Amino acid sequence: MKTILKLSLVVLVAMTTINTYAINGDFLLKVMRGNGKEISFAVNQIQKIKITITDKFNNVIYSELATGKDGILKTYSLEEFPEGTYFLEVETNSKKITHEIVVTREFSTLSKKSIAEVQKTDLKIKNQNVANN
Repeated sequence: MKTILKLSLVVLVAMTTINTYAINGDFLLKVMRGNGKEISFAVNQIQKIKITITDKFNNVIYSELATGKDGILKTYSLEEFPEGTYFLEVETNSKKITHEIVVTREFSTLSKKSIAEVQKTDLKIKNQNVANN
């Protein structure tokens, strides 16, 4: 009985640690329900992001810098967009994620799961002296 209790406690602590890391270690883009040709999303605990919408040929359709005190909530109307596939890129100082947008005649949808994620790292050169032979 004591072994089961100890094992349960270890599992509980491990799960809490994993959950805390996922919430605090990374930003979370939450897809909200759209209305017709609107898409909505929220980014929690981030004050500044770059938002870009591109087409399938990587042409920039829309771009903005968004700010918020405790997070950012955005809604976009895609009424003027022709039918097709587009991509929403949300970028912070440490990460860039991409979600797919599909525009049809009646509605627009934003994928709940990202299709690409890029972690940015700080590359610092400690010693800038380079020896040439």
